[in-house]
Amino acid sequence: MIPASLAGIRTLEKKNGACLEVFWAFLRLGLTSFGGPVAHLSYFRAEFVERRQWLDEASYADLVALCQFLPGPASSQVGFALGLRRAGLCGGFVAWTAFTLPSALALVAFAYGLSGLGDLARQPWLHGLKIVALAVVAQAVWTMAKNLCPDRIRATLAVCAAALVLALPSAGGQIAAIAAGGLFGLFFLAGPAAPAPALRIEGHRGALAAALAFLALLFGLPLAAAATQSHGVALFASFYRAGALVFGGGHVVLPLLQQAVVPPGWIDNSVFLAGYGAAQAVPGPLFAFAAFLGAAMREAPNGAAGALLCLVAIYLPSFLLVLAVLPFWRALRARPKAQGALKGVNAAVVGLLLAALYNPVWTSAIFSPSDFALAVLAFLLLAAWKVPPWAVVILGAIGATFAASI
Repeated sequence: MIPASLAGIRTLEKKNGACLEVFWAFLRLGLTSFGGPVAHLSYFRAEFVERRQWLDEASYADLVALCQFLPGPASSQVGFALGLRRAGLCGGFVAWTAFTLPSALALVAFAYGLSGLGDLARQPWLHGLKIVALAVVAQAVWTMAKNLCPDRIRATLAVCAAALVLALPSAGGQIAAIAAGGLFGLFFLAGPAAPAPALRIEGHRGALAAALAFLALLFGLPLAAAATQSHGVALFASFYRAGALVFGGGHVVLPLLQQAVVPPGWIDNSVFLAGYGAAQAVPGPLFAFAAFLGAAMREAPNGAAGALLCLVAIYLPSFLLVLAVLPFWRALRARPKAQGALKGVNAAVVGLLLAALYNPVWTSAIFSPSDFALAVLAFLLLAAWKVPPWAVVILGAIGATFAASI
């Protein structure tokens, strides 16, 4: 239940029927927005700045800057904030629901289909999905490294973070790498303050309530899981923690979720990577992958109930953070040390993704020269030829099937 004090966050526009307007606008985007978070932000700008004129260019740029500063899925957070501006908390909720629903339903259907396939190790087309996942993660590492590690210091920081994560293959190692990156950036990467943002949203009491809820759940859920020995509570706690720690884009969630669900035996690693590959073929946010994992769990809650639980858990922290930080964004953005900490965290998450590229992605996908050749071809299609990810997924499945038959 949303605390009543959150109603103190005032939106700039409200009118009758605004929630329904937000729902249909984001549902259309959820059905058509292929290409990942950067593409999603372009679609949002064209739809809500240029066509519908819900806000001006400067305010939209500030929303994007805010959501890139926070952990969580940037495009979904921008969508939530746009709905919040347009129609209050109802608008934020329906914007997320409409944008996420198409991809979540498709991935839940894929999870149900996997259960009838028998031995997954004997399905060559599923192995093709894992190979495509390798190419997708490699492209994400390459792109993020160019943008977030443009100098020797940050590149070195990313490599050190990767080494730390590989040496400590646990959630603790990942948290330590992110924390170390933030501390390094706080002291050594601070730069000039950014100009004051154009975005103005009030509601400090509601923001503080959201911040307290975020922290209470982050630290309280693991304690509740240990006290109750409930698989459902443990599942919610693991996905909430993953959503709270994801800096730098949707692909960074891969190592966090893999560490959360594979070592405890909740999901087989081959199923995990097959689902991650399939997630590239659907429109909408990559975080919808959580719905696949929830549906594919070996024990209850699984199926539709597990999908809903995991989906809510992974998104909840990012939306609480948006509510918590929006009213304070003008002051926070003006602090050089905050910008430096963000640079350090971003470099560290490149290292997390680099470590994930090796384990579990490479070690689970590449077993022969033909696997490597198919991975290189998929990377070439994505990075050089700009082929849509869904098309590369289909070609990868066909290619692996053909290679297995000769």
